[in-house]
Amino acid sequence: MTTPILVTPITTEKAYGQSQKNVYVFAVPLTANKQQIARAVETEYGVKVSRVTTLVQSGKAIRFSRGKNRYPGSTTRTDSKKAYVTLAEGSISVFETETTEEEKK
Repeated sequence: MTTPILVTPITTEKAYGQSQKNVYVFAVPLTANKQQIARAVETEYGVKVSRVTTLVQSGKAIRFSRGKNRYPGSTTRTDSKKAYVTLAEGSISVFETETTEEEKK
């Protein structure tokens, strides 16, 4: 039996623009494949997935100090994986819009 994977939606301006085209962006584990991601989104949000595109974002190289007289060291941040999920039908309420009386005026 496979272990369930955790998919968390990414809420950025680019992701909001993609959601208008019925494409949603999720942060997923590096070990997850497209079939596991599609299954996790379908079970968690109750929608039908038609396509999954993934990418691995390499961690940035950063420098850090090891003291006053030593040469600074360098390391890299951890890699991350994103999944662009296209829905066949339905929508996900990641970007909830609250309408208040002030916005209506």
